[in-house]
Amino acid sequence: MTYQSNPVTTPTVGIAKRATRQKIATKKRLPLIIPILLCLGVGAMFSLSLAPYKLWTIAILSPMVLYACLVGEDRAGRAFWIGQAYGFGLWVVGAFWLYTSIHEYGNIPTWLALIMIALMAFIMGLFHAVMAWAFVRFVGRQPLAFASLWVLQEWVKTWLLTGFPWLFVGYAFTDVAWISSLAPMFGVLAISFVAVLFGASVVEVFRQKLGFLLISAFLVLFAMMMWVISPKWTTPTGEKLSMSLIQGNIPQDLKWLTEYRYETLRIYAELSASEWGQDVVVWPEASIPMFQDEAWEFINEVHTHARMQGATWVTGIPYKDVENFDPATREYPHLYNSVLALGEDSGGLYKKQNLVPFGEYIPFEGMLNILPDLAGMQDVASFSRGDDNQKPLLVKNQPMGSAVCYEVAYPDTTRKNAKDTQFLLTVSNDAWFGTSAGPLQHLQMVQMRSMETGRWFARATNTGVTAFIDDKGRIVSQATPFVPTVLRGEVPMMMGVTPFMRWGSYPILLLAFILVGLSFIVKRQSRYDASHELYYQGEGVRD
Repeated sequence: MTYQSNPVTTPTVGIAKRATRQKIATKKRLPLIIPILLCLGVGAMFSLSLAPYKLWTIAILSPMVLYACLVGEDRAGRAFWIGQAYGFGLWVVGAFWLYTSIHEYGNIPTWLALIMIALMAFIMGLFHAVMAWAFVRFVGRQPLAFASLWVLQEWVKTWLLTGFPWLFVGYAFTDVAWISSLAPMFGVLAISFVAVLFGASVVEVFRQKLGFLLISAFLVLFAMMMWVISPKWTTPTGEKLSMSLIQGNIPQDLKWLTEYRYETLRIYAELSASEWGQDVVVWPEASIPMFQDEAWEFINEVHTHARMQGATWVTGIPYKDVENFDPATREYPHLYNSVLALGEDSGGLYKKQNLVPFGEYIPFEGMLNILPDLAGMQDVASFSRGDDNQKPLLVKNQPMGSAVCYEVAYPDTTRKNAKDTQFLLTVSNDAWFGTSAGPLQHLQMVQMRSMETGRWFARATNTGVTAFIDDKGRIVSQATPFVPTVLRGEVPMMMGVTPFMRWGSYPILLLAFILVGLSFIVKRQSRYDASHELYYQGEGVRD
């Protein structure tokens, strides 16, 4: 046998691609509609794993089916639409609670509200679509790459276009102690990684590849070991604060009416009348439905009463920064959705950092000047974003971390706010979402933030769910939703920091990037090797 080089053909990846396409041509492929419908269904089913249903096994099964549909797929274009179907089902059902605010409180007709929900689900579904496309196109189709890409798409949802960090796999395991033990070390994204990896590895068992299941089993055993050992990342200082959380139950359709604002203040004042013997009295987000310069008389009156009783008053309030307003540079002062603390040995103002697009600010408002008819929109309902590094509020000489409503869904924002504090508070108004699953999913996120930071959380809301949550993420007590009530409790002060507070999501993100990079390199190498084999077998070797 003599070797004779081919003057025209050289060993390139193109040879492997042509051979692959020939194999595909003879391979029997399922019609695309079948995996699309299957993944649409399991995506829609995912929300059953979250509150209020908490069927956590579905959080393993749902991504597992998507993996099974993608692992045998050989066309990235088909994978994109399979992933899009999964993401659409996930969001159209999992975030359908938005319909309540759009239709009932936004006065949008039913047909248009449904179209808006579908459009939102399609846009958010693109995260899973791109993930599925990248999984088939660029990396070796195996569980480690799939779980890594899954974590990365969840992480991107915490910052892209200000983010919408909802419906993460890890939240399904808030009440599952043996795996949620990873939260104080690596955060919710690590729990997502282990759950998705385990489900994908089960699929590989049926494909007679047991190695990935062993890796998954090791990670599960590690999580269970942490649960058994239960390291004391944070410990009580021995001090406690008695606290009253005031749930006013102000109807959302009346809350911002000018003629109802004083009735709102009366309701909160009456509910609080018997509570000033407590260390702290907390009113929820925007419980004072006007800016502080409009309500200064009322604020001074309540503050004086609280101080005389030796209590601290914490309230959500819209804040107008009139002190730093320069008419030469701005037409209006900066506006903030804020939390104000007043009282004996207490004080401070926290300004919300993660704002709700179109609800609290207009995205790309500076670009609206291009269109004269829209230029006036840039000052409508536009709050400014608070600084990243704000000092904790001081409550009875104890530093308290704060979160306003939806921003508690951001793991790394909450961990930054928790630094140098001894307990945490979130104020919220979930009346926008009625009796839907939205407020319960929101509460589940607060539970996860407690585990990640090793801090007690007090959650004061307008309509529910008002609750006290301990440092292990367990709900100690909660108020009945949609009832004007007072929830009393004691909150222990905690000291120490968890690994997640120190390092945030960076360790799991670094691991995910490394695994995706290695998988990409291995796939490239296998294609290169395949091209050489085809070359020597068919085009460069002659007898």
